[in-house]
Amino acid sequence: MPDPTVHPLEEPGISSRFIEPCILVIFGATGDLTARKLLPAIYNLAREGQLPPQFACVGFARREKTHEQFRQEMKEAIQNFSRVKPIDEALWKNFQEHLFYHRSEFHEDAGYSSLQAFLKDLDGRLGTKGNRVFYLSTQPSFFPLVCEKLHKAGLIYDADTVKDKWSRIIIEKPFGHDLTSAKQLQKELLCFLKESQIYRIDHYLGKETVQNILVFRFANSLFESLWNNRYIDHVQITVAEDIGIGSRGAFWEEAGMLRDIVQNHMMQLLSLIAMEPPVSLSASAIHDEKAKLLQAIRPLEPDDFSHSVVRGQYGMGYIGGKEVTSYREEKNVSPTSNMETYMALRLFIDNWRWAGVPFYLRGGKRLPKRATEVAIIFKDPPSVLFQQPGRKNDPNTLAIRIQPDEGTALKINCKVPGPSSPIQPVKMDFRYGSYFGMSPPEAYERLIQDCILGDNTLFAREDEVFNSWQLLTPILTHWAETKATDFPNYQSGTWGPEAADEMLARDHRKWRLL
Repeated sequence: MPDPTVHPLEEPGISSRFIEPCILVIFGATGDLTARKLLPAIYNLAREGQLPPQFACVGFARREKTHEQFRQEMKEAIQNFSRVKPIDEALWKNFQEHLFYHRSEFHEDAGYSSLQAFLKDLDGRLGTKGNRVFYLSTQPSFFPLVCEKLHKAGLIYDADTVKDKWSRIIIEKPFGHDLTSAKQLQKELLCFLKESQIYRIDHYLGKETVQNILVFRFANSLFESLWNNRYIDHVQITVAEDIGIGSRGAFWEEAGMLRDIVQNHMMQLLSLIAMEPPVSLSASAIHDEKAKLLQAIRPLEPDDFSHSVVRGQYGMGYIGGKEVTSYREEKNVSPTSNMETYMALRLFIDNWRWAGVPFYLRGGKRLPKRATEVAIIFKDPPSVLFQQPGRKNDPNTLAIRIQPDEGTALKINCKVPGPSSPIQPVKMDFRYGSYFGMSPPEAYERLIQDCILGDNTLFAREDEVFNSWQLLTPILTHWAETKATDFPNYQSGTWGPEAADEMLARDHRKWRLL
């Protein structure tokens, strides 16, 4: 079994890591996530030789379906959503022989007993040695129930006593809906699992650009020496989507932007950007520094809710030249809903490196474009030389693009050719796809493989989740007690409420144009 404390960045390549035989069971296998992300990811892992020959994938769901029906549906999903097309028919012929379906209600003991017998039979036929990964792609309310039933059926092993085989659980976000519920969920899971068996997945952490943040920072002395409050003016983290909530109205009415995007994706990005260098590249060392960073974020006081926190909800507008409806007119959404589809936040980190540097976070639906990036805005040099009358030179900016067009860009000021010598910003741009001549693997490919390997570096640890909720739960409490009176307060196709621009304007700053 590979050493889970060894991070793959320390090794020559991912292919050098030994992958043990196992069976991956996906709960909620007839859902959208399985078709759009999980099965295409598993197929691509098989295509690139990153799965063991002794491997099987079993879909677990409530609908009546045969193995053949499930295989055909998944083939169509892979044809539609795989990053590599067309599907390799020769590969698929072999791949589908390792793809199965099991029907059961989530609460039925008999369904788990029959699953246990079926998996044992597959062990004998395929040589999967009893190793299990259970992927919970279900509503969060089912997480404790499924784990309890798996444990009762003997499908979850005691990690302290069983050494010849292993079982692990991948849990989709959100992990709880506030600090209290997150702690309660953890307490319930620990009745059946050890913390080392719980893999809280955040697909942003599987993206190549996010994985590259630590390499970029700590393998380049040029940037690490500037990565502090002496040289950095502020940091902006943006997660923008041009789509609305679509058919997910019922889900979004319970989640909202803070729970769905800010608490996990954005706080994880913040912790990687701002954390101190770990003592090693082991999973525990990296998690320790991320947890310390989240603990160092200054708690929000009641007075901060009026000038450091902005919430918004989209109204009617135009996206790509087409008229779109407001959030309150979406399917399964209350016509008087106060759920936010936009959030902006100003945070400070009270440590030596970042004292006085504001971190601005914004995320929203129905914005002008789909873009996720981290922008490091450097301080202006003394305006003694090259100052142009009536115009301030643009600050140097380092932009780390998470999606789309994954890469990194550095904006610097240069002289325009000619005798007048005006100063103009130029961009040094690196893109993964064009430089390496290949599209980066999908995040789910990396994360599923890492779970099979027992490497939890790119998953959220318990204390990271709790620290994030501890910071953000007071905002949820305040919003629950103070209903928004101006919703909808931004037009679809714009960059959010005016209050978000005013938040930065009070600090004599502005949002970066994407």
